[in-house]
Amino acid sequence: MAAATQPHVMVLPFPAQGHVIPLMELSHRLADQGFKIDFVNTEFNHDRVLKALAEKGAIPGGIRMLSIPDGLDPADDHTDIGKLVQVLPDAMLSPLEKMIRSEKIKWVIVDVSMSWALELATTMGVRIALFSTYSAAIFALRMNLPKLIEDGILDETGNVKKHEMVQLMPPIDAAEIPWVSLGSTQERRRYNIQNVFKTNRLMALAEMIICNTFREIESEALELLSNALPVGPLLAPASGPTGHFLPEDMTCLTWLDTQAPGSVIYVAFGSSTIFDIAQFHELANGLAVSDQPFLWVVRPNFTNGIQEDWFNEYKDRIKGKGLVISWAPQQRVLSHPSIACFMSHCGWNSTMEGVLHGVPFLCWPYFSDQFCNQSYICNVWKTGIKLFRDKQGVVTQEEIKNKAAQLLEDKEIKERAVTLKTTARASIQEGGSSHQNFLELVNLLREQ
Repeated sequence: MAAATQPHVMVLPFPAQGHVIPLMELSHRLADQGFKIDFVNTEFNHDRVLKALAEKGAIPGGIRMLSIPDGLDPADDHTDIGKLVQVLPDAMLSPLEKMIRSEKIKWVIVDVSMSWALELATTMGVRIALFSTYSAAIFALRMNLPKLIEDGILDETGNVKKHEMVQLMPPIDAAEIPWVSLGSTQERRRYNIQNVFKTNRLMALAEMIICNTFREIESEALELLSNALPVGPLLAPASGPTGHFLPEDMTCLTWLDTQAPGSVIYVAFGSSTIFDIAQFHELANGLAVSDQPFLWVVRPNFTNGIQEDWFNEYKDRIKGKGLVISWAPQQRVLSHPSIACFMSHCGWNSTMEGVLHGVPFLCWPYFSDQFCNQSYICNVWKTGIKLFRDKQGVVTQEEIKNKAAQLLEDKEIKERAVTLKTTARASIQEGGSSHQNFLELVNLLREQ
C-alpha cells in the first residue's frame, strides 16, 4: 500500500514584521502536524530573517524558506508599506505561479494584505485560506468600508466627511480607520480605499479567514464574518525561525531575573513606529523619572537624529534601573514574573501577546489598526489606559510618569487582565474553541 503524500502548503505573508511573525507561528503549528510548508518572503526580508536566525541554528524540518523579488529597486526603501502595496502584485504573481506549478501546490495561506493573490484561485486552481493579521473587528470594518462611504462618513479618496464614532465593536473614530490613518497623502489614501474595494470583491474566492484571535474575546465581530476561523492567540515557537528581522537580545531575560516581581515596565513599539527626536527625548526622560524599573526596546530605525553621545550618557544614567536593548524575545519577556505592564503601540500581535500573558497595557498607538486595538483594550476589555498627547501633539514625560503610576495602582485592571489570560489560555488548550478550530483547519488543508 502506497504511503500517504505529505500535505504541502504555501504561506504568503505581506512583507512587514507584524505579518511575517504570526504566519511563521502558524507554520510551525502546521509543521508539527506533519505538513510541508513553503514560506515565501520577499528577497529583502528573506535575507533579514536568515541573518537574525544565524545565531539560533538550523531551520526545523517541514518549513522551507523561499523568496521572490518585491519589485522595488535596490536603492528604494523596502520597508515603505505604501510603495510595497502598489508594486507587489506585478512583481510577485508570475513567480508565485511558477512555484505553485513546479511544486504542485494545492493550498495557499494568503495574508489578507496580499489579497490580490486570491486571483491564483482562478488562474492556478489552488485553494486559498486567507490569514488576518489584524482583529476580526478590523476585517469586518474592511468589508463594511463601502457602507461608510455610502453613509457619507468617508469619501472615496479616504477623506473624513463626518467626524463621528463608527459603531462597530469596538467603537472607533472615523479619522482612525486604518486605510485613512495609513495614508500620508491624499493620493495614498485614495489608493488604499480603492485597493480595499477591489480586493473585497475577491474575498469570496477564499474558503476561510484564519484569525489570530479567539471567540470569547471577539464574539460580536466574528459574528459579522461568515467564514472566520479563530485559532489564536498564536504562541511563539520554542525553536527555529520566528520570523524576526532582528536578532533577539536574550540577555534581557537574565536582567529581568534580578528585578522584583510585578515591577518592570516593558516598553516596545513594534517594527514600524517612528518617533521624532523631541518625542524620543520625552519618552526617555519619562521612563527615567518614573518610579519603576523598565526594559525599553529601541530598534535601529526607531528615531532619526539621535546623538550617540547623549544616548550613551542616558544609558549610563539609568543603569541599575533601566535596560535598553535593540530587539526582545517578546513573548518570553511578557511571561516573565517581573513584568508589571506593557507600554505598547497596540499592534494586533502585541495585543494578543499581552492578553495571553495577563499584562496590563499603557496604550500609545501609531497608525493603522492600532487605534481600534486601543479601543478594545481601554473601552471594551478595560485592561489598560491611554496615554494622551498635549496641544503640541507630544506625550510628555509627566504624562508617562503619571499614567504608569496610575496603571500600577489599579488592582481592578490587573484582575481583568489575569481573567482574560485564563480565558485565552483555555481557548488554545485541548477542547478549547481555538484548539478545535485549528484541528478543523488541519483537516481541511489535508484535502489535497
